[in-house]
Parts: sequence; C-alpha cells; structure tokens
Amino acid sequence: MSPTPLYILGGAQTDFARNWTKEGLGLVDMLREVALAAAADARVDPGAIEVVHVGNLAGELFAGQAHLGGLMVTAVPELAGRPSMRHEAACASGSCAVLAAGADLQAGRYDLALVVGVELMRNVPANVGASHLGSAAWVGHEAPGAEFPWPTLFAEIADAYAARYGLDPAHPGAFAAGAFANAARNPLAQARDWDFAPAAFTADDTANPPVAGRLRRTDCGRITDGAAAVVLASPAWMAEHGPDPAGAACVRGFGHRTDTLSLAAKLARTDEAAMFPQLAGAVADAYRRAGLRGAGEVDVAELHDCFSITGLVALEHLGVCGPGEAGRLVADGVFGPGGRLPVNPGGGLLALGHPVGATGVRMVLDAARQVTGRAGPIQVEGARTALTVNVGGSFTTVVTTIVGRGADE
Repeated sequence: MSPTPLYILGGAQTDFARNWTKEGLGLVDMLREVALAAAADARVDPGAIEVVHVGNLAGELFAGQAHLGGLMVTAVPELAGRPSMRHEAACASGSCAVLAAGADLQAGRYDLALVVGVELMRNVPANVGASHLGSAAWVGHEAPGAEFPWPTLFAEIADAYAARYGLDPAHPGAFAAGAFANAARNPLAQARDWDFAPAAFTADDTANPPVAGRLRRTDCGRITDGAAAVVLASPAWMAEHGPDPAGAACVRGFGHRTDTLSLAAKLARTDEAAMFPQLAGAVADAYRRAGLRGAGEVDVAELHDCFSITGLVALEHLGVCGPGEAGRLVADGVFGPGGRLPVNPGGGLLALGHPVGATGVRMVLDAARQVTGRAGPIQVEGARTALTVNVGGSFTTVVTTIVGRGADE
C-alpha cells in the first residue's frame, strides 16, 4: 500500500457477545447492521461507496451461504451495481479484504471502499463448529480424528515452543489473564461480563481444565458471532470531499506472506532468529513500508491471540524481545496497560472474541480508533502508531498493517 496513504474514514463493530441465531437473525442482518453503522460513522452515504470487499471463512459451512459479495448488496440495496467480492484466507480473511480494497484505491480504480468482515458460528453445536473451522487446516492430513482440530494443532505449537525455548505454564496464564482484564473494559467484548477465579489462569485441572496438550480452557479462544467494517478513502477522495487528512487515521504500511499449509512442515524447519520466518517477514515488511525502524516506534499493537501461545509467539516476532522471552515480559506487565507496548487493549481474540472473517477488519478499526483518540474506555494514552498482526491457520497466512495519523506520513 505504501507510499500512497489509505485513509480510514470510520467503521463499526457489532457486539461480539450476541448470538444472532437466538435473535432469529443471520448473515444478511449482520452485514446490514455493520455496513450502515460504518457508513454513518464515516459520514458517507452508503450509495457513495464505489467498491465492496467482504472477508469470510466459512459461510457455506456454517450457514449454507456462499456468494457473500452479492449478499452484501441484498443487505444494503444502495450498493446495487457496485463491484463486490468475497475473500477467504482462514482467520486472516478480513485483513486480506482490507488489502484488496487498498489495492483498488491505490491503483486508482475507485476512491471510496467499504470493507466488511463477517462470521456466523454460534448456530451449530461446538463440535460441529470446530469441524467447520478445521477446513482452514490441511484436511485429512492434520489433527486426524481430533474433535477440536485447532486446539490440537496449537498444542503442537506450544510443545515445539517449549522444546526450543522452555515454557513456564504461568506465562500463558498471565497472557490470558491480561486479555480478560482488558476485555472487562470493552463494551463490545464477548467476555466483558465473564468472571474468573484466580485459579482459572493456572494449571488447576478443576478451575482451568485441559483442552488439548498444554492448552487449558482459558488458553483457548471461543466461538464468536460478529461483524466489523471500515470505510476506506483515497487521497483524491479526501482532497475533493474535505476531511482534513492530517487528523485522519491511515494505513501507512503492510506485510502479507503465506507459507505451506502443513504445520508439521513449518515446525520441521530450523531458524535461530524466528520460529515462523513468514511472520517475522510480514512484520518487517510493514515496518519498512511505513518507514519505521521497528517496534520501538509502535505505541499499541493488535495481535492475533486465538490461543495464549499464539500471542506469545507473535510478540517474539515483533522485534520487542528475543525468542523465549515474551512470557516473562508479559508477567512483568510490559505489554499491559501503561506498559512499554500495550497489546490488545480491547481483549484480543481470546476475550474480545474471534468471529473469524471479521477479526482482521476489527483490528484495523481498533487501530484507527486508537491513533485518533476515539477508542473510549480502551484508549491507550498518546497512541499515534498502531501495529496489527492477523494470522490465518497455523501461521500460514500472515497480514500485518501499520496504522497512523495522516499528519505523521
């Protein structure tokens, strides 16, 4: 995307605690609500949108619904005639939709884009939902026979991490405890009202039962319904329509790398500098494109933490610490509110929620709100530069963005 800035005019997120099926609602209702709310927040008429990109993993499996580009127009008839398309990249689907919209705007094809990420997942039993989500792994080759494929695979990552660097069980617990504490301040978080005893973040088999391998209940993200949307504008649109670019959030750089689907193949590689080189590379690409020297110039980070081990691994690929060091720094409060680099102030995937196709869009929206001082009760004081890291599969697809203020370009 860089060097041409991509402005984030506004956006919206649904309440991730909602169960839309219990309300008698579905995908079209989610799309309508979040798109209209995003347009209102951006102060644009929905009919002014020129192109639409939708991020979604498994609409066909959970709802029997494909062709979400068309469903978007069904949801918002003012979009009729606009090009609209869907993007799938597992849990990075929303971020890929953002990148595609940005490419459209920066190529000069269009000047105003709507990006929506959406997932409806609480309409099926947990084991069915887990099976549907397993489609983002290498089906038939990974986690064979596992009732819950992703906890099984990320338990393998935790084992590999422990073998390389050691893993104090208290450190994933500290990461998870921080996530839920942050979510308690977020009025849109799935777990904002959840109550935990201190033992729920320990190796207590009663208070925090094992799920797979080293992973326990509070180490694992939950099934979530939800949608998020942002309205993106080109510099030409900003010049014609008058918002002050200096005060607007903008995407200043990005990284996007993809590796083999097989987790075993990724873990079999040896790299002293990074457990997942594609993750480190995507972060480095975002820094370079944004003109940053590294994590020391980032004020807040939205990191993918579908499991606590995911969050620890991601932290060690940002350049803020060496391999095996993140857990100790988490326990010391380095990544908490008021720390050197606040991470996931809204609760992250663990506690804010993880409607798969929406997560990448939600991250960019939260980053934009942080750097413009509009994050409300989860605002990080003085934040001007934010990093997002969105992961699809077992660190297979990685998308990163740097979001800042127009004045800082």
